[in-house]
Amino acid sequence: MDPVQFASVAVLSIQNSNESLAFSPSESPVSTDWDLLHIVIPPFIFILSLLGLLFNSFVLGVFVVHKDRITVAEVYLSNLALGDFFLMCGLPFWAMYILNDFNWTYGDALCKIVNSIIIINYYTSIYTLVMISIDRYLALVKTMKARWLRRTLYAKVMCLILWILGLLLSTPIMVYRQVRYMEEYETTSCILNYSYSWKVAHQILINVAGFVLPIMVIVFSSGNIIKALAQRRESVGFQDTKDTKATVLVYAVTLLFLLCWGPFHVFTFLDTLCTVQALDEKLWSHTLNIGDQLSVYLAFLNSVLNPLLYVSSGQYFRRKVTAIYRRTRYQNRRRSDLTTYQRSVVSSVVTNRTELITDVVIFNAEDQM
Repeated sequence: MDPVQFASVAVLSIQNSNESLAFSPSESPVSTDWDLLHIVIPPFIFILSLLGLLFNSFVLGVFVVHKDRITVAEVYLSNLALGDFFLMCGLPFWAMYILNDFNWTYGDALCKIVNSIIIINYYTSIYTLVMISIDRYLALVKTMKARWLRRTLYAKVMCLILWILGLLLSTPIMVYRQVRYMEEYETTSCILNYSYSWKVAHQILINVAGFVLPIMVIVFSSGNIIKALAQRRESVGFQDTKDTKATVLVYAVTLLFLLCWGPFHVFTFLDTLCTVQALDEKLWSHTLNIGDQLSVYLAFLNSVLNPLLYVSSGQYFRRKVTAIYRRTRYQNRRRSDLTTYQRSVVSSVVTNRTELITDVVIFNAEDQM
């Protein structure tokens, strides 16, 4: 199963060349599970999308408004927020898809685009976390040797490369996502129309390129960072709190990502084992159906929790927010003081002119008398 399958019974993906559905013919869409799906999932997706758009817009706005003295880590964090923002833009389509009884009414192009956005966001996010981990490694372990590599320009170029990589890795989604009419269920659905071999290859790609390799790099970098900080504490006798707090934020973001996306990869791996008949599919089918649903929505929750983590754990991010607030408050106060001053000037001018006119009138009246 791929990340865009919200539930194995919901997406109606074609699993092999015989076009067998993700659920057996004996399972009826009109059931208690489907009723619960229609009631719970769409509101959850809408709330998730709304909060995700608001929170990630706030993070991006802070980085855009307070872009002076931006660090390499903040470039990567803003890239992470941008990916989460795009993901939240695509989720409401799936909420409407479920509400519409799994009839996709948005055309073949949006079927490919919406699902591609989700997989692109996933790959971009995990490899952005890899680059953040590497940046911390260069900053704390290879401080002098690799100092020239830690430039914001290089970080921005790397973010562009990560988006291109995510686009390439999402190619199977773009190619095999199609809108097709399912005669058995009388629905026009957005499905994955690929063969058995492509399904296995795609799931292995997700597990290896999207989880195992990135985690290996993150573990290597983290282990060396912890070792370097311990050696520095022993030799110098104190620890740089700035580096420590920045590293803690990076680890917190990485840990949250693993907690949210880890279960999904476990169930994807189990689904692959069932596909190649290493596990009994009938025995594991119910567990995979429930696990797929819970793990996918838990994974999407990561995009909403990330901004909250920046605010609660990111000391420099909070400083940027405080600086923007103070700057805005100062500008509003200055604008108010200027308006008050202008009003006082206008009032004094009007008063002087009124007194002058009064004197002239009185003087002319005396002359006439």
